[in-house]
Amino acid sequence: MPAHFPIAAITDEFSPDIEVAVRSMTGLGMTGAELRMVFGKNIIDLSDEEIDRAVAIVRGAGLEILSIASPLLKCVLPDSPDVDARFQQDMFAAKHTFADQPRLTARAFEIAKKTGARIIRVFSYWRTVDPDACFDRIVVALRALAEQAAAHDVIIGIENEHACNIATGAETARLLAALDHPNLKVVWDPANAVVSGEVAFPEGYGKLPIGRIQHVHAKDCTMDGHKPIWCAIGDGVVGWRGQVDALERDGYKGWISLETHWPGPGGDKHEASMICGRNLIALAG
Repeated sequence: MPAHFPIAAITDEFSPDIEVAVRSMTGLGMTGAELRMVFGKNIIDLSDEEIDRAVAIVRGAGLEILSIASPLLKCVLPDSPDVDARFQQDMFAAKHTFADQPRLTARAFEIAKKTGARIIRVFSYWRTVDPDACFDRIVVALRALAEQAAAHDVIIGIENEHACNIATGAETARLLAALDHPNLKVVWDPANAVVSGEVAFPEGYGKLPIGRIQHVHAKDCTMDGHKPIWCAIGDGVVGWRGQVDALERDGYKGWISLETHWPGPGGDKHEASMICGRNLIALAG
């Protein structure tokens, strides 16, 4: 029997115009949305009025808001080794510093409450040439976030991100072993693990405790050295058929959410997301 998971997307992967995005998403049969870039700003920088407007648009289309795709801990960790220049740092209009993190954290919890999102996606600081040297400080930062999340009844979702210190399934598993908190879970992105040099499925995925996977991001690529060549889901090396079947086998109960990245045919990003959305729904929806 084919797997069946609810399918979502990060809205700005379809269009910077959230109204265009949600129309396209619902047209494909998606039922959930993640908010990252809205009205030309990173979600964390929106005013209350802008948040209310975005919520009205998304809910008006019949979509559930799943996650605040925040930029928390997507910054340089002070007094750490040099940043690893091999990996592209995607900013998505977020140019905050380490000193901004307490303010951003407070705002992320406010936005989660206003939107009804159950997940606040976070990172692990820009990847350095020696990620192990940053590990203990990452654990401290994530423990503080998880403890705050418990008070707000939301989940901190640490995404394995190739440009950050926790990038692979193996690194994520080590982090989870060091920080066993019910409000810290994983946003598993196998393509990011591939970019980090790991065989994401089945090796990286196999190291993760399934009960700690809260959410899954879907994109696909091939590799040119350390550079990803983004492509349509199913056309790359991630192995999405096997990954989806394994999630079904292992009892994963969450969403799979499109994060296209592929520029698309002729640079048409909207068409890229439509193609990837159809492919993802055929695989998992």
